[in-house]
Amino acid sequence: MNAGLITRTITIENIDRQDEDKLNQALNDVWGVRKVKLNSMNGEAVISFDEDAASFMDFEQAVKDCGYHILSSD
Repeated sequence: MNAGLITRTITIENIDRQDEDKLNQALNDVWGVRKVKLNSMNGEAVISFDEDAASFMDFEQAVKDCGYHILSSD
């Protein structure tokens, strides 16, 4: 049942192409994440996740742990 599955787009400040794998792994490690599509060219990450298992704060912390900041989200 995918009742709680939602998708959000976040913009991450100044993603370095070398850190793309690290960021991708960190976001995928958040409990409840189903899919992450990261684009370092425009600094966007599209994240599909179970809102019953993960919250936006979890993603914010994963991004901060990689040394980045979220500029905006939808």
